[in-house]
Amino acid sequence: MFQKILIANRGEIAIRILRACHTLGIETVAVYSDADRTALHVRYADEAFHIGPAQATDSYLRIDRILDAARQSGAEAVHPGYGFLAENPDFAQACAEAGLVFVGPPASAIAAMGDKVTARRLMQQAGVPVIPGSGSGLRDRQMLEEAERIGFPLFVKAAAGGGGKGMRLVRTYRELKASLGAARREARKAFGDDRVYLERAIEGARHVEIQVLADGFGKVIYLGERECSIQRRHQKLIEEAPSPALDEALRQQMGQVAVQAAAAVGYVNAGTVEFLLAADRSFYFLEMNTRLQVEHPVTEAVTGIDIVAEQLRIAAGQPLDLEQAGVQVHGWAIECRITAEDPSNDFLPASGRIIRLTQPSGPGVRVDGGIHEGFESSMFYDPLLQKVIVWGSSRNEAIQRMQQALRELRIIGLQTSTPFHEWVMANESFREGAYNTSFFQDQFKNLPKRGTHARLAAIVAALASREQRLRRGAGTSRRAEDAGADPRPVVEERLDKSWKLAGRWEALGR
Repeated sequence: MFQKILIANRGEIAIRILRACHTLGIETVAVYSDADRTALHVRYADEAFHIGPAQATDSYLRIDRILDAARQSGAEAVHPGYGFLAENPDFAQACAEAGLVFVGPPASAIAAMGDKVTARRLMQQAGVPVIPGSGSGLRDRQMLEEAERIGFPLFVKAAAGGGGKGMRLVRTYRELKASLGAARREARKAFGDDRVYLERAIEGARHVEIQVLADGFGKVIYLGERECSIQRRHQKLIEEAPSPALDEALRQQMGQVAVQAAAAVGYVNAGTVEFLLAADRSFYFLEMNTRLQVEHPVTEAVTGIDIVAEQLRIAAGQPLDLEQAGVQVHGWAIECRITAEDPSNDFLPASGRIIRLTQPSGPGVRVDGGIHEGFESSMFYDPLLQKVIVWGSSRNEAIQRMQQALRELRIIGLQTSTPFHEWVMANESFREGAYNTSFFQDQFKNLPKRGTHARLAAIVAALASREQRLRRGAGTSRRAEDAGADPRPVVEERLDKSWKLAGRWEALGR
């Protein structure tokens, strides 16, 4: 096993990896930008290295600076987490050339599955069902001809894409002509590659993914599935395991196909094969994520398998100690991604400082996060703040547990997506498990614009922020000073009243 690992990431995923390393007795090295000098992952790591300014392009995306930090620290391996450089084959290759173990698949597998057109071709060759589509690099005229063959509705997709970027749903030739240019521009900006292709849109489908683990000795297993159909602009918001749409026969079939897909590209380490499940229960390969998934905790919750620890063991050259027959799913798990976004205003990113934080707890409740009181949301990075994960012996119990966890969660000073998650947990279609990828646009009508409760909460937050400044001496009572009295009790009393007021408005808001 490794003695020391550098974690090339930030926030909640960096902390998740840190914890797995500490459990295995591995020393950890963090990297941080100017914006993350006081971040929790920096505090928790054994060592930390500054790698640049707040902009990710000048810090977390700088391969040279990360490798330099690894060299200075004496790290033997690098864990990329997810996002940033996690699916960059050049980074994986650079680690190998620097004598570092990349905790993930080989660069060749990342490259093959990172190009969606190449991935589709490889999957077809491996006998994996693929959605009808086109090649990439075609001119607009050729795209229009391909669209006639494929049929509408269809998607324009970035060949090097992911995360919904460079993707457009089109229903007519007119829409297609306009979307091709827009998709190419977005793809070029996001990935430095403007190639796009066409793919038939499977409407009313569910998004189901299979977690796989593969060691360096040819063993590949799957750890069940995750339902990821609650999405906004192709970005996942809520995940659960198992999927309410699958029976045991379909689960085994999809799992075996996922193993087949991973083996076809010589995959090693943890990865996820994503499928679209049509209404007629046919399923099609969508993509493979060659990294740890944001939603991996729900699989851990129902299987009892520490996926990050398994990643580290595989990267260290150990064979998988798990057998397919030994992987059992128990109960139900749900994950809500809590983001710094305003669901009442089209999920616009929100900025601010957390001045009061109360985390949920209790049986079956897990919080993976990197926030704290005083944490300031940065516009430089993904708005994900933390994940709330619950486990229950049944789906209904898991839903009830998540509702309670969301009620207990209090993040004051920063607008979050929590109200949306509360709405979903109470939604009849969700509770019945009768939903698909169109759930958000079909059922979610924007939460009411911020009303009295929200405005008063904002006022309370401002009051509390003012009192914090008073504590630092910005506005002490002159009369108290003149009398020789300590002004702090006055400030404390004001602050206490502010929090009492906040509590009253919280109660009224429910």
